[in-house]
Amino acid sequence: MNITAVIPSLNPDEKFLKVVDELVEAGFDNIILVNDGSSVANEHYFKTALKHKECTLLTHEKNLGKGRALKTAFNKFLLDDTDDIGVVTVDGDGQHLTKDIIKCVENFEENSDKLILGVRNFKLKNIPARSSFGNKLTSFAFKNLCGVDVSDTQTGLRVIPKRFLKEIIDLPGERFEYETNMLLETKNKGIKISEVPIETVYISENETSHFNPLLDSFVIYKTIGKFLFSSTSAMICDFLLFTFLHLLLKNLPLQINLFIAIFGARVVSSLLNFIVNKKIVFNSKENTQKTLIKYYILAVFQVSMSYLFVYLFTRYLGFNSIVAKVVVDFTLFLLSFNIQLKWVFAE
Repeated sequence: MNITAVIPSLNPDEKFLKVVDELVEAGFDNIILVNDGSSVANEHYFKTALKHKECTLLTHEKNLGKGRALKTAFNKFLLDDTDDIGVVTVDGDGQHLTKDIIKCVENFEENSDKLILGVRNFKLKNIPARSSFGNKLTSFAFKNLCGVDVSDTQTGLRVIPKRFLKEIIDLPGERFEYETNMLLETKNKGIKISEVPIETVYISENETSHFNPLLDSFVIYKTIGKFLFSSTSAMICDFLLFTFLHLLLKNLPLQINLFIAIFGARVVSSLLNFIVNKKIVFNSKENTQKTLIKYYILAVFQVSMSYLFVYLFTRYLGFNSIVAKVVVDFTLFLLSFNIQLKWVFAE
């Protein structure tokens, strides 16, 4: 096969050797193993795997995380500059069946410009609650906030084209969040995703998994969380200023009142939102003037839509103007994240 297999592992057991043996039997002639700081008691599994001439072992002195282990393997692959056209990442705990790995590689042969994901069925009854909940929540956030439609965001079975490896090897993330950042990067780089259904295997309720649902979920949602905090802060500022101006100018005609209250509040809150988003959320290094222009093009569009729909809801549907603003602005908030991520702060 012209695909290199990558297996990062921490404290493997007998299942790890079974995975390696089956990959060799399946025809993989280049397998990169990464010992991510395993204990001395587990190191013999890596030494045993080296009986296969197809295997190369890379070792971390201490546990650096799955993201770092993948980057170490990707760097080795790129430096070797073989004729292989990509890599397939495989978990070493036996949860990826060899037949499914081959199925993903075969799909890649027909879609060599795409990122191939082996996706599990989370509707089955035997799925551990933490895995099912985590995937459903992340998939919802990816689709509705980031525009990336993926049914299994945490799958470790991926076939990655060589050209994409060069784009993602320096992405941030040392643990499981690196795989999440990889999916987000497909949107920025225009890489299409192809999903291949695979058998859903969980051994002993997935107790050997090193995924920490609290710590790793926090890191995974950090960027989205920072945006939510930034937008919520700006939204509160905008709402308070709007309410103040709306009540202060209550004797003016409705059109004028809403115009001054909405646009006045948005000028202040948008400047706050821009500064926080550029410096903290997206960490954009792009020229401030350039991003400010794009940001305010979006802001003008957003506030115009806010004014239009708040006025329509208030005048013709009988909504309370403050309630109407909350409903309209929340909808626009979801749209705004997507546009800022892909256009305003794309760099």
